Amino acid sequence: MAIACGYPKAGELNPKQVMGLLTKLLLRRSRSASVQIPPPQPIQPSTPQPGLAPLANPNPPKSLTALEQEIEAQWVPVHPVSHAKPLQRKAGNLVKRSLLGAIALGIPVAALWAINLPYPVIRRPVARTAPILLLPSYISMDHHYRQAISLTEQAEQLMNSPTSFADIELGAQKVEEAQTHLDKLPLWFLNDWGDYRYWWYSWRFSMSQFDASRAQIGTLQAKIFQEQNAYTAYTAADQAVSAAKQQYQKAVSPTDKKAAIASWQTALNQLDQIPSQTFAGQTAQKQLVAYRQDFQDTVGVAADSDRTNAVITASREFAMKAAQAGQNPPHSVEEWRQIEALWSEALTRLGSIPPTDVEGYAEAQQLMAIYRDNLRQISIRRSQEEQAVAALQSAQTKIERLLATPGDRNYKISQLQSIINELKRIPNGTTAYLEAQSLLVYAQNALSKL
Repeated sequence: MAIACGYPKAGELNPKQVMGLLTKLLLRRSRSASVQIPPPQPIQPSTPQPGLAPLANPNPPKSLTALEQEIEAQWVPVHPVSHAKPLQRKAGNLVKRSLLGAIALGIPVAALWAINLPYPVIRRPVARTAPILLLPSYISMDHHYRQAISLTEQAEQLMNSPTSFADIELGAQKVEEAQTHLDKLPLWFLNDWGDYRYWWYSWRFSMSQFDASRAQIGTLQAKIFQEQNAYTAYTAADQAVSAAKQQYQKAVSPTDKKAAIASWQTALNQLDQIPSQTFAGQTAQKQLVAYRQDFQDTVGVAADSDRTNAVITASREFAMKAAQAGQNPPHSVEEWRQIEALWSEALTRLGSIPPTDVEGYAEAQQLMAIYRDNLRQISIRRSQEEQAVAALQSAQTKIERLLATPGDRNYKISQLQSIINELKRIPNGTTAYLEAQSLLVYAQNALSKL
């Protein structure tokens, strides 16, 4: 291709343009694999012969796009040299070295682990000969011992001064954790403590503190059991109070209201029966004041009236029992005393009705007047029975003495007259009356003979 000197004509390329094109193509292929680029051939300008006119170029100039395509077609890619085998060899050597290192390190670790197994047969000989090998065991025992002491103190604080039921639950959790740490302390080591007390561990352990912790844990476990039972009773009673209140508010008929009031009172009594030494009992006693006030405000006069009716009904029952027992006299002194006790119980119950309940108090006063009169009559009958029994016994004694002791006629007449007078004072309706009448006939006959 002939190139004239000076500026190139249209469609021609100068050497600078060719070098620029090659540089551009090299930059485009820099990211690929290595390539072999044939060296560029220098372009020699053709000089026209003198005297001759320049002939037409048999090879017309090529365009820039065509020239790029030819250069790209001449590229020969050079494949990179593979290094897979050396890399595989290096990886294999690294794995072998790692396995050998793991084996070399695992053997002493496994031996140390076996020596520190929690078995007296293994640890005792090692503790006598090479105690330093049991350092992991000492560290573990020290950890469990300190954790047990700390958790026991925390649980004791939570259980002795709880502010809520959550403190009791947390205290129970601390006690369980402390017991777990104590269980991990080997008892054989504690028993052999005097033989294996070495200078690096002797200051860490106290047998008295260990025994105290075990005793504290036992006490706390019993207290937790009581607290849990009390809390269960408190929860049931508290729910019963709420349910009874709702039942009373929804009740329509008097029968349903009475049943709700009875349930409400029962629930309040259950709250009052929770042991006061427990946290649940202390909480229940504080709530009882508000619950009873709420009961009084909600139920009001109806509850007082029902209570008064119940008291009057119970008093009538005692009076009925007393009246039934007093029928068909005569009765002994002991039976009259029992009847008196029944009338007294009926009066006592009526006396518990407060004056604030106007209707119930008025009815109770009327019944008390009747019951007091009945009690007075029963007291009189009891006194008569006591006197009749005493008179009969005295007459019998005098008759026996008169028969056993001989005397003159006037003495016997005076004694018989005294016996007759004493027997006549025994009233009818007593247990001694019939026998007294029999002795009276005997004494009168004896007196007539004299």
